[in-house]
Amino acid sequence: MDRIEKLCIEKGLRMTGQRRVIARVLSEAHDHPDAEELHRRAAAIDSHISIATVYRTVRLLEEAGILERHDFRDGRSRYEEIPDVHHDHLIDVQSGQVIEFHNEQIEELQRQVAEKLGYKLVDHRLELYGVPLEGANGEKKRKK
Repeated sequence: MDRIEKLCIEKGLRMTGQRRVIARVLSEAHDHPDAEELHRRAAAIDSHISIATVYRTVRLLEEAGILERHDFRDGRSRYEEIPDVHHDHLIDVQSGQVIEFHNEQIEELQRQVAEKLGYKLVDHRLELYGVPLEGANGEKKRKK
């Protein structure tokens, strides 16, 4: 049994065969797939899984606090299991690749900004959007 399926059972969600497949695909994902990509991967395991089932399942898992939805400005909602440890994201705007990172200096700066403005920081999301510094042939791009 995979992590997401265990969380679903712990939260009392009914697990159909198709939900189990979708949960397994999500647990095995090392990227941040959108619903269409989840459907492609799940349908490779069970061809009877519809895109509507995928959408209903990710919505259910999001509402149950198991999945987190991200909108990385590419017009697609992407999903990841809610992490045990906080991290932020760097999105390569050319390839769409999502890179997870944690930087304690950034975390401290955010806490300081909130405090200076009279707040205690309780949550945040940081998304950085960039392009690779190196060109396709591995050469560094010249700064203009």
